[in-house]
Amino acid sequence: MRNLRVDGERLWRSMMTMAEIGATAKGGVCRLTLSDEDKASRDLFIEWCRAIGCTIRVDAMGNIFARRAGRNDDLPPVVIGSHLDSQPTGGKYDGAYGVLAGLEVLRTLDERAIETDRPIEVVSWTNEEGARFSPAMLGSSVYAGVADLAYGQGRTDHDGKSVGEELERIGYRGGDDLAGRPLACYIEPHIEQGPILEAEGKTIGVVTGGQGVAWYDVAVTGADAHAGPTPIAMRRDALLAAAAMLLRIRELAVAEAPAGRSTVGEFRIEPGSRNTIPGKVEFTVDLRHPERETLARMDEGLRALIAQTAGEHGVDAAVERIWLSDPIAFDADVVQAVRAGADLCGYSHREIISGAGHDAFHLSTICPTAMIFVPCKDGVSHNEAESALPGDVEAGCNVLLHAVLERARG
Repeated sequence: MRNLRVDGERLWRSMMTMAEIGATAKGGVCRLTLSDEDKASRDLFIEWCRAIGCTIRVDAMGNIFARRAGRNDDLPPVVIGSHLDSQPTGGKYDGAYGVLAGLEVLRTLDERAIETDRPIEVVSWTNEEGARFSPAMLGSSVYAGVADLAYGQGRTDHDGKSVGEELERIGYRGGDDLAGRPLACYIEPHIEQGPILEAEGKTIGVVTGGQGVAWYDVAVTGADAHAGPTPIAMRRDALLAAAAMLLRIRELAVAEAPAGRSTVGEFRIEPGSRNTIPGKVEFTVDLRHPERETLARMDEGLRALIAQTAGEHGVDAAVERIWLSDPIAFDADVVQAVRAGADLCGYSHREIISGAGHDAFHLSTICPTAMIFVPCKDGVSHNEAESALPGDVEAGCNVLLHAVLERARG
């Protein structure tokens, strides 16, 4: 089977068809978790999987598993997956590539009548992005036992709608209890979401592990006051204090260069009136580093700088860490299967650490796991301008095909 390859044109057509669901004017997609657009993408994925004889199971978090039987269907399955939800102004490739590359592997095996010893499953995880419901990677976290079902279904969006309610609304609150079953391994294909592969002219990223990620909610409370009568020296300006915090938060990452990352992605001001001093500001913080000890040091630094800055400005501040994903190392044997697939297909490759969080991080706590990266233009992701080349997504899928075949032996 050395010369076995996927149908790259079919894969590309599938990706472009999926991208029509939630398409934005600037060429991206908006498929927020459990929205009507998300439902439509789920429906299409299931339709395609059933067309090649897959059985479908949906668990209580709405995670969808499409299964192709193996010769010994009692063996733990090889699982391929990613997600179909997107950022509000997301791209065509983030997440959807991994799901549809898995589908293309199953289509290739089906049309060639190739049997595998183990069953193979393709999974689409619920709420990987975390754009509507926090935290990110929610469906896989419940599946892996990192979070419990009540927590997962109870998460709410800014309008107070819960995951459980919205799963029910779109018809994807499944009843299958799939968590805890043994898996042979998990492989997740994805665009890199960074510039390294493109800059070095490499086709495949053999992902050996991932950065740790910590998410925080910060609330800064001062006092609303009239902009005219209140002297500068007598103000408790929550916005001014928060702005000073933001500058110092950046320095947390600068101090841990080149691997440190810090981002403030959401910012809300109350009461939001032109002539009123802001009395409350809420913002989010995202900290990342591939070393556990360094991430812990950044955590301590964040808490200290917020407390110090609040004291300097005469305001109160509260910090809550709402999510922690420790740095992880992927399984050496599954990583080698990816590397061997790239070698067999003749693609240039390099080892790489994932800078973004992925469902694979949670799966690595319960089964052998690895990832495959392909380049994306200028490293742009979480953006409507996100772009990848047809040849690169085909190459990643070919590597996936051979890695899966190697791991699907009994």
